[in-house]
Amino acid sequence: MTYETVIGVEVHAQLRTKSKMFCGCATTFGLSANSQTCPVCLGLPGSLPVINRMAVEMAVRAGLALNCTITPNNQFARKNYFYPDLPKGYQISQYESPICQHGWIEIVGAEGTKRVRIRRAHLEEDAGKNVHETGAGGSRVDLNRAGTPLLEIVTEPDMQSADEVVSYLKGLRDILMYLEVCDGNMEEGNFRCEPNLSLRPVGQKEFGTKVELKNINSFKYVKDAVEYEIKRQTKVLRDGGKIYQETRLWNIERGETAVMRSKEEAHDYRYFPDPDLVPLKLESDWIEGFRSSLPELPAVRRKRLQSDYGLSEYICGVLASDKNVLEYFESAAAEMGRFGLTKLEVGKELANCITVDFQGQLNKMTYAPNLTLATTPGTGPVPGPLWVASANLMELVARKIKGEISGPIYKAVLEKMVGTGKTASEIIEAEGLKQVSDEGTLEKVIDEVLGNSPEQVAQFKAGKQQVLGFLVGQVMKASGGKANPGKVNELLKKKLSA
Repeated sequence: MTYETVIGVEVHAQLRTKSKMFCGCATTFGLSANSQTCPVCLGLPGSLPVINRMAVEMAVRAGLALNCTITPNNQFARKNYFYPDLPKGYQISQYESPICQHGWIEIVGAEGTKRVRIRRAHLEEDAGKNVHETGAGGSRVDLNRAGTPLLEIVTEPDMQSADEVVSYLKGLRDILMYLEVCDGNMEEGNFRCEPNLSLRPVGQKEFGTKVELKNINSFKYVKDAVEYEIKRQTKVLRDGGKIYQETRLWNIERGETAVMRSKEEAHDYRYFPDPDLVPLKLESDWIEGFRSSLPELPAVRRKRLQSDYGLSEYICGVLASDKNVLEYFESAAAEMGRFGLTKLEVGKELANCITVDFQGQLNKMTYAPNLTLATTPGTGPVPGPLWVASANLMELVARKIKGEISGPIYKAVLEKMVGTGKTASEIIEAEGLKQVSDEGTLEKVIDEVLGNSPEQVAQFKAGKQQVLGFLVGQVMKASGGKANPGKVNELLKKKLSA
C-alpha cells in the first residue's frame, strides 16, 4: 500500500505588545517567577479583564497580510479546562467568530509554488508555565506568561511533506516579523508550532487518524519530527497496526516522538461568551486604514530583488529573511548613483559583501558572541565602533567594482572599517592602499617577478597555461596586494607572448 501525507499546522504567535492581553502587566521574557502578575492574570475573584487595543491592531495587520477576511463583530469566549498553570480554570479565547478567517499564504512546494489555506487566526491569552526542577521535590508554577497575548493561526490540511511545513513556517514567521507583530523567537516560545499529521492510502478522500506533534523549538526539529512521524506511521500501517489519535512530543536526544497524551475523544471545552467582556466591533474604515499602511511583504520583496538586482533566488531569500538586513542592503544600494553604478552592477557584490564578508567580520568579534547583522543596526547591543554606515559600505563596494582596490585590499579595509568606525576613504588614503593600475609601475614589478621565475616562464611558453595564475599571485604579493589584477593579467600575457 502506498500512502500520502496530510498535514495542517497550528501556530501560537506571541504578539509584541508591552502589556498582557487583558491587564497592564508586562510581557518581558526571562524575569524571576511570578514577578509580572496582578489580580487579573492571577484570576482573583472580582478582577475584570480589559481588551488590549494594540493586540487587536496587531491581529488585524497580520490577518490582512495573510489575505484573511477580518471579522467585524468579535466575541471573546471562555475555554474551560483544568491545568495547574491556568489560574482561572478557563482561558479567554475566540471560538465562533475568530478575528481573521479564510486566508492563504504561498509557499514553495515539491512541484513549485502552492497555496496553503489559513482556516482561522484568533486572539487568546497564554497560560502560565509549569517548572519541573530536578531535586525541587515537586513542580512549581510560574504565571509570568499567563495572560500574554497570542494569535493562534490554523491552516487547512494542505501540506504533504516536512519541507512544505518548514517552508510555510518560515514564510509565516517572516511576515509576522516584517510587520513587527511577533519576535519569531522559537527558543523563547513566542513562535510555537504544532504540526497535525495523518496518512491515508493514495486516492482515498477520507483523512486518516490525526497525530499532533509538540515540543518543537526550531525549524530543523520540525523537519526531523515530521519526517520521523511519517516513517513511524507508515511502518505501523504497513504492519497492519492502528494509528491512535494522540499528542506526541519530539524527543531531541532520542530523535523520535513519544506519546504525551491520548486524544481519542475530542475535548469538550464548554465554550461560552465571556460575560466580563463586551462584544468587540471593528469599523471597516479602521480596518482599511491598516490595509493601506501594510509594508512590502517578504515574498514581494524577494521577487523585486531578483528582478531589479539580478540576484539568485537563494541570496534574495537570505537578504529578505530579516527586515533589518534587507533595509540595510537597500539603504546601501541607494547610494550607488554617487559612483555612477547601476543596480545590476551593484547587486551581487553588495549582497555578497553584506551576507558573507561583513557578517564574517562580525563573527570574529570574540567579545561580542552571536553578533549578527540583525542585531547591530543603529546603536547595537555592544559598545564600540562595530557598525558600518550603509553609505560607507557602498563606497567600499563601489571602489572594488570600479577596480580602484583589489580583493585583498577590499577585505583588509572592511576589517578596519568594522574595527575602527572609519570610512573606506580614510583608511585607503592613510595607509596608501589605493590600487595600482599605472602600466609603467606594474611593468617594473612584473619584470622583477619574471626574472625570478625562469622555470614558470618556460612552462608557460611550453603550453602550461595554468602557470599564469601563479605568476599573477607573485606580482600581487610583490605589490603588497595593490596591483590591479586585471591589468596584471593583461600585461603578463603580453610579455610572455613576446
